[in-house]
Amino acid sequence: MQPPAASPGPAAPAGAELLRWQWREVQAPCLVAAWILVASLAKIVFHLSRKVTSVVPESCLLILLGLGLGGIVLAVAKKAEYQLEPNMFFLFLLPPIVLDSGYFMPSRLFFDNIGAILTYAVVGTLWNSFATGTALWGLHRAGLMDPGVEAGLMDFLLFGSLISAVDPVAVLAVFEEVHVNETLFIIVFGESLLNDAVTVVLYKVFNSFVELGPAHIHATDYMKGVASFFLVSLGGTAVGLLFAFLLALITRFTKRVRIIEPLFVFLLAYVAYLAAEMVSLSAILAVTFCGICCKKYVEANISQKSRTTVKYTMKTLASSSETIIFMFLGISAVDTSKWTWDTALVLGTLFFILLFRAVGVVLQTFVLNRFRLIPLDRIDQVVMSYGGLRGAVAFALVILLDREKVKAKDYFVATTIVVVFFTVIVQGLTIKPLVTWLKVKRSDHHKPTLNEELHEHAFDHILAAVEDIVGHHGYHYWRDKWEQFDKKYLSQLLMRKSAYRLRDEIWDVYYKLNIRDAISFVDQGGHVLSAAKLALPSMPSRTSMSESSVTNLLRESGSGACLDLQVIDTVRSRRDKEDAAMHHVLRGSLYKPRRRYKASYSRHFISPDKQERQDKEIFRQNMKRRLETFKSTKHNVCSSKSKARLKEKGRKKAGPPQAPLLFLA
Repeated sequence: MQPPAASPGPAAPAGAELLRWQWREVQAPCLVAAWILVASLAKIVFHLSRKVTSVVPESCLLILLGLGLGGIVLAVAKKAEYQLEPNMFFLFLLPPIVLDSGYFMPSRLFFDNIGAILTYAVVGTLWNSFATGTALWGLHRAGLMDPGVEAGLMDFLLFGSLISAVDPVAVLAVFEEVHVNETLFIIVFGESLLNDAVTVVLYKVFNSFVELGPAHIHATDYMKGVASFFLVSLGGTAVGLLFAFLLALITRFTKRVRIIEPLFVFLLAYVAYLAAEMVSLSAILAVTFCGICCKKYVEANISQKSRTTVKYTMKTLASSSETIIFMFLGISAVDTSKWTWDTALVLGTLFFILLFRAVGVVLQTFVLNRFRLIPLDRIDQVVMSYGGLRGAVAFALVILLDREKVKAKDYFVATTIVVVFFTVIVQGLTIKPLVTWLKVKRSDHHKPTLNEELHEHAFDHILAAVEDIVGHHGYHYWRDKWEQFDKKYLSQLLMRKSAYRLRDEIWDVYYKLNIRDAISFVDQGGHVLSAAKLALPSMPSRTSMSESSVTNLLRESGSGACLDLQVIDTVRSRRDKEDAAMHHVLRGSLYKPRRRYKASYSRHFISPDKQERQDKEIFRQNMKRRLETFKSTKHNVCSSKSKARLKEKGRKKAGPPQAPLLFLA
């Protein structure tokens, strides 16, 4: 009997691995980095030729690039690998764009036109949604559509709600390249931002109605839909204001930790967006009003380096998100398995959105021009009607539809893709020639001169006083009341004391000019003017410091000035000469205290001790000037009298006047 054979032991190790392929562990971040790199390189290639970008908008080129990349991926992998997912769009790509738009929004221009913006955003979106949905339902009832389009009135109203809203991403991408005037741009862009509340409410209400079925809808459901509009819009705005208050309050105490100031700006703004999204409020309104309302206080509290970091980081994130959105729109359109074509639905949607957009703009503008100081003319109405672009918001909303509840989803997806491509590509390509042909007033990007700023503030005070005198509580009256409340409470609470003392308009402008002049002369190798010493009394002597250290000190100390290096010109332009003239007027006319304390003039409130001290000093200055004027006048009178006496004595010594030689002859 033989012994059993020994069982084989464990295999010997093949040896230590020097390299190991770990694609699965880094697949997701590598793909994200690759897409961002491709999009960035594409933008560089687009802008190598100014002739191409001057004719074709960048958004159109990115969509065409996406179509090409999507076709390559489909040919290689035999299926569409990458799509624009709604969650990725709403949670990661859209917030940077909206934050950049709200933070750098010209707040005065925005609130000056808030009535028109709200009218177009609310009334116009409701009109477009109901009119488009009802008209498409009429086409379906008339038998002009494919029988496979299984949709009722609520389905078409749901589709009308998502296809009628103006998209902020598309408007921003196209209108910034067209350079229309500021009023026209702020109305169309403000409408695209604020119509989010109407779009979200209509989308959710009609989606719930489709799920319930027409037979189970009651009158209370309609009342809930109306109430949800106010809840979503006002709730989203309240969330934005709350986080703007928190952001401004936190940055007040970051003087010793400057390095994390930009982090708070991005983090709290993004948390505001997520908080509104979490409770089903308007996240776009939340981050928009957070950016608009916090900028004044945040810019005053954070350092100049933090302001520069926030500005360029925000612009970079917004540009990258916008690039990825348009590129993925093109890639998503390649996947034809998720959409079905119907010619009547596509053509009918394109016709109705253009028609009802134009009719709504004309009717609303006719009413608004009765109350506007500067009416919107017909050319402006044409551009507004033609500039109602649709984009990724409509595409993401239509992808979110449930195919089990909405039977015609595939038809709606195909129609939405065609509408987005038509508005971005066709209207984007033709809107610039249209603006040129109609001779629309273009935007003027020059910064206001000191003279313009002073006159603007003076007119604001005058108009507010006139409204107060006549008893008409109009726009200027309420803006003046808000400024008074802001200076008395909010600015003192949300700004550091050193920043708040520089917020008065005239002194703020005067301070900015001093800082800019000082940096300009140091950068040019000249001497630091005495004007810089007025703004920086603690500055060391010029001889004990190098030129670079003086420049750095001026830039670090200018916490209340906007020290953008682009405004420093080596050649004095006409604007610089005008500012210099106004600078000398202010320097010679503004009140200069003998003691070194910072003046904080305000027509709303002055503390009693400062008022008394200022009155005494002004009295002394006036008396001194009157005494000097009196002395100079007396001296002139005495000198003129002495001259007259000397002249009279000379006449007496010379005797009577002699006759002319002609008479003697």
